[in-house]
Parts: sequence; structure tokens; C-alpha cells
Amino acid sequence: MFLDRDGTLMEEVNYCADPALVRVFPCTGEALRELNRNGFLCVIITNQAGIGRGYFTEAQYRAVQAELIRQIDEEPVSASSSAIAATYFCPDAPSTPSVRRKPEPGMVLEAARDLGIDLARSWFVGDKRADVECGQRAGTRTVLVETGYGCQEVAAGVSPNFIAKDIVAAVALILQNKDASI
Repeated sequence: MFLDRDGTLMEEVNYCADPALVRVFPCTGEALRELNRNGFLCVIITNQAGIGRGYFTEAQYRAVQAELIRQIDEEPVSASSSAIAATYFCPDAPSTPSVRRKPEPGMVLEAARDLGIDLARSWFVGDKRADVECGQRAGTRTVLVETGYGCQEVAAGVSPNFIAKDIVAAVALILQNKDASI
């Protein structure tokens, strides 16, 4: 399970550089643990162009990421391990040629290699066209969530395999369709 971060797992904050601004969507942690219980590894794949543009440092990105993981893992309090198996980020600005920056599939391919993930049985969930295209280029099934920029992307004609209201609805949809061929 490949997951975009901003607008998908947490509220969209334009170039989030402050952990105090992290707001994980309700029930995200429990939804991701349900994926874990059903055999899915959850891997965050995130563009962080704010680093490349000089808006914030890699240390600030890591502090925001740590707060995201803390909020996901505190729900429920009894969770014994992180719902997130790994995170891959691309600090490149859009003007920098990169095979890792979404919609290019470089980070997904790295994660698949590093973690032994079968891309044909995988999903990519995100709120932007770049997330859907990244998943499609990597050979995964895709879900566009209507949080973050998702509603704008639906109106713009993005073509994922599925559209869901939010991450919780996306997880339910994925579990319902995990064995179906698309």
C-alpha cells in the first residue's frame, strides 16, 4: 500500500514545516492497522519540494514526519508497532529533473525493491493527479481520495481505478477489492 502524505493522511498544509500544524485525519491509524492485519505494508511516498525550493530544511521535514507517525500510531493507544513500514521522500523542486519525483515512479520502485513488494498486487492512494499517475506508471491500482486536493482533481478528470471520500473509505474499498483484477 503506497500512500501520499499531505492531503491524504493529514490535512493539507501548504509546505508544512511545523510539526504543530500536523493534523492526521480521524481514524487514519486504525484504518492503516486494518490494512496491516490484512497483509499490507503501508509505505508513504511523498514529494517534498519545499526542501528543494528552500522553504524548509530536511530536519524540519523529518520533524513533521515524526509527528505524523506519532499521531498515526497513538490511535489506538494499544498499538504495539507502527502502522507505517517505511517512508520515501523526494526533496527535488519541480524544475529539477528527477526519476523519484511523482508522477515518476522511482520512489515506488525503490520501495518495491527494498521491501519485496509485488506491484501488481499493490495500491497507491493519494489526493493528486501525480499520485494516480505515479501508481499507474509503477503498475499498481489507484485510489484518489477527495480530501486535500482530491475534489479539484476529480473535477479535472483524473482517472484512478477508484475514488473514495477519504483514507478510511479508501481502505474499506481496497479491502473489498484486494483480490479483484482491475
